[in-house]
Amino acid sequence: MDHDYSHHDALTFLNHRAPLKEKIVSAHKAVQQNHPFIARIAVALYSQETKVLHTYLHSSGEDNPLDHYQTVIDNAPSLKKILELGKPRVINNMLTFEDNNKEHARRLGRQGYAASYTTPMFNNGLFFGFLFFNSYEKEVFNERVLAELDLHGHIIALMVINEMSSIQTLSAAIKTTGQITHQRDPETGSHLDRMSRYSRLIAQVLAEKYQLDDSYIEYIFMFSPLHDIGKIAIPDNILLKSGSLTEDEMAVMKTHVHKGREMIDALVDNFALGSINQTDILRNIALCHHEAINGSGYPEGRAGDDIPLEARIVAVADIFDALTSRRPYKEAWSNERAFAALHEMAGEKLDTDCVEALLTHQKEVEEIQQVFKEQPFG
Repeated sequence: MDHDYSHHDALTFLNHRAPLKEKIVSAHKAVQQNHPFIARIAVALYSQETKVLHTYLHSSGEDNPLDHYQTVIDNAPSLKKILELGKPRVINNMLTFEDNNKEHARRLGRQGYAASYTTPMFNNGLFFGFLFFNSYEKEVFNERVLAELDLHGHIIALMVINEMSSIQTLSAAIKTTGQITHQRDPETGSHLDRMSRYSRLIAQVLAEKYQLDDSYIEYIFMFSPLHDIGKIAIPDNILLKSGSLTEDEMAVMKTHVHKGREMIDALVDNFALGSINQTDILRNIALCHHEAINGSGYPEGRAGDDIPLEARIVAVADIFDALTSRRPYKEAWSNERAFAALHEMAGEKLDTDCVEALLTHQKEVEEIQQVFKEQPFG
């Protein structure tokens, strides 16, 4: 019997551990073997809570006209119709695209795409985003091509589902533990909603300067509410103390960052989530969000760029919301007073770029505050 091992499996990348971004790029290369006209594959995620659609991952290197783009789905009627019908959409000539007055359509047009195929992604019947195949050639999406792209599309959707499910499992595990913490902590669930969105806003503003991709921004959003998870290990007499902490009590309070890092490591191991390549972002947020730009923070006294960017972002978001929220020991500050305080801390305690990102987008801050008003936790 002759054995032939010469065949190359075009989807062998699915067998290997790699970041989802790399797998999307590999999937693109596999598609191009039969359809070289496919110039870009992109994933956009949808929030059921806010009805916002935002870019997440793409395969096309520098060729990406929709970096850091988001819109309410009502502002994208052609995409909304895909969702309503539950069916994919083919545009074989972008010049006839009915939504050409929309920002996303204009960006795609400027890039020069001539045709596109868009399909909705569902997980157990729940819509969670769109998958896009773009081409610089028009009239390329015939039934034979679409049948093959559907197969690749479902594989890519499953990769995204697997990635998001793993992250959501980790997030849910930590949030469940965190709810126990917040039953004892004066902070509220609304605080976590707001500060996570402030964190994402800051990351979006800094994206170009720091070359942040959309997936990093999404992880900032998902992981930022877990910054104080280590407080579950702090005794009630310290955590709930209404007055100032003594030096010894403050030393105990400061241990929550190491405790949080340890809890995250344990949860990653216990839930077998080591395949998530972005867990270091979560670890850095938990450990370093009390570091200060001038080196006066804790636990390690890091300074400047030695503090991970994700921790610098979360520090600004957390402090701003703490200042503008009512607590048992203080009234809520006005935004103006809180912005002034952030400005004073910029370059000393807080990262200047992160502070400026928030200060220059006060309208978006107010919109977040309006949607996520103060509510008791749970």
